Formats: sequence, structure tokens, C-alpha cells
Amino acid sequence: MSEGISFIADRADIGTSSAVRTVMTQAPDPAVPPEDQTDPLVLVPDTGDTGQPPAHGGLATGELVHRPDADDAFPVEWTRLTEHRYQVAADWPAAHRFFAPLPGGVQDPLLVTETMRQTAMMLAHAEYGVPADHHFVMWDMEYALATADFGLADTSGRVDVLVECTEVQMRARSLAGMRVRLTFERGGRLLATSTGSLSATSERAYRRLRGGKLDTAGDSIPLLDGIPAERVGRHDPRDVVLAPSEEGTGWRLRLDTAHPTLFARANDHVPGMVLLEAARQAAIALAPDGRFLPASLAIAFHRYAELNEPCLVRARRETSPEGDVLVHVEGVQGGEAVFTATLGDTPEAAR
Repeated sequence: MSEGISFIADRADIGTSSAVRTVMTQAPDPAVPPEDQTDPLVLVPDTGDTGQPPAHGGLATGELVHRPDADDAFPVEWTRLTEHRYQVAADWPAAHRFFAPLPGGVQDPLLVTETMRQTAMMLAHAEYGVPADHHFVMWDMEYALATADFGLADTSGRVDVLVECTEVQMRARSLAGMRVRLTFERGGRLLATSTGSLSATSERAYRRLRGGKLDTAGDSIPLLDGIPAERVGRHDPRDVVLAPSEEGTGWRLRLDTAHPTLFARANDHVPGMVLLEAARQAAIALAPDGRFLPASLAIAFHRYAELNEPCLVRARRETSPEGDVLVHVEGVQGGEAVFTATLGDTPEAAR
């Protein structure tokens, strides 16, 4: 893969690196300049418990999770259990300016994806040696709620997250890519599971890949008039990421680069969280009663979504004979798919 959506391409503190054991033959990465590929790509197998006492882990920081505002940072600390298994403590808010409770006192399920994103980057830096100036690319994400009741009483406060890292690839002493699986529990009760894959790209490779697009970071983007907030399950019109489409079908992606959570810093492309929210809002907009709980979501990112080009969001809703609802969403820019997503409204526990 030569392109991908950089979920958040911030920088953070440098951590320690893991051991490298087995060389894996792989074709050169076209996104990485040849001079960066002189070090072999190495696959680090998961050998399970090494018999060694676990590392003490550490405390999460805004730099490690790529969130400058503490209100937007959810991991609190981590402990290394075995070579590629970690226990992470997260703090989910009962109220948040963006990840707000849904009608009926239901916690926002997108906290699962945001916590996974922050946790994966934190471990990549602190445990797998990703330098401060590297950029992350998130290729795919999915989650499933394990309980039909995702209420605030059970899903706010401390959440225990078991993280398993697989397909770990190292280049020299720094992570090149890995897949993560997270299990979320509170008080011994399973809340959700999630998986995703990410890769890390050096500053030099990223500049080579993005070229002149980096010069657009921080540019003023025309703010489109959004569709009514209540139609997409939001209370604050500033949180709306969909605008009416001039083509009559679907919606235009609406970008508010001053949004404190969706655009926490100047960016040269649309953050992946905006695309996730666009998929969620499209699913809600298609619901006959305007209510849709995204109990499961799978999304793949195919290319960077550019800030200064129109992006059309289309959605299709289908209902099974048993009444389960699936909504298929795609974002299209310049005639090519930017992302594809499928959202379901039935928790695993109710299937």
C-alpha cells in the first residue's frame, strides 16, 4: 500500500524499543524513500510470557497520546505484561464537549475507537521506539460493543483495557507497523472489543509522500452550512460534519478547522476522526426516527482526504429479516474512494 489515511500525524516523546529477532523478507515500501530502506524490515513474533518480570510501564501524557488538551486524552497509564501484551487504564468521561452521551444516557461508542487510536500511538512511542518526528498511518479500525446496555453507569470512569500487539514489524530499532486488539472491561464486565492496524512513517518519508500538500496545513477552509444538528444526533451545530450536497444525493463533508477536538492542531489532510464521525452522522441521518446506536463499526481508509477538495459522503441502509440494520457509507473525493465503512445497530450481546 502506497497511500493511507493518517489518522493523526502528530509528534510525541520517544520511548524505549523492543527486541528484534526474526528477519522477514518484504518488498520495498513505495512510501519510504530508498535511503530509508537500507535497514531490513523485521518481524517480531509474539512469544508469549518470557518469564521475565513485567516492566513498570508508565503514565500517559498528552505528547504520547497526541492530544494537547487533557480533556481529550483518555489513556491514563499502562503496564507491560509480556512482550506484546499490555494492561492500560483509561478514563472515560461521563460528559465531554464532543464525545457526549447519546439519548437515553448511553455512552458514546466512538470512545472505543478514539481510545484505541491514542493507546496504539502511546505504546508505539513508549514501547516500540517510534521517534518524536514520525507520523502514523491508520489503515483500518473496527469495534463491537459486547453489551446491549452501554449506559453511563457502566461505561464512565476507569476502564481496563487489555492490549495485544501482533504482526509487529520493526525497522532498525523503531516500529514500522503492527496490528492491535483491545478488550475493554469495567468491574470485570466486558464492554467492547476493537482491532486496528497502523504503520509509522519517518518525517522524511512523509514529506516525500505528501509533497506540496504540507504547505496547506493551517490554511483557511471555507466552512459550509451544516445540515440541522438534530438530524445527525448532535446538539451543537459546530459538531456537524455533513453539509447538503449540490448533487442531490448524499452530503458534502463539512470541515471546521477551528473545532477544538476534531482539529486539535493544524493538519495537511482531513483527520480520520472526522471521517469516522461523518460515517456515524450519515447512518443517523438515514434512520427513520433519527436514532441509531453504532454498536459496531468497521472502516477502511484508502487514501488521504484532502482539505481543499470537495468530498462526497454517500450512505445506504439495509435491514435484515430479523430487524438488524446495517449502514454502508463511503467517502468519495476526485472520483476515488477515500474511506468505506459499515455500521451496525445491534450489539454482539443481542445477536
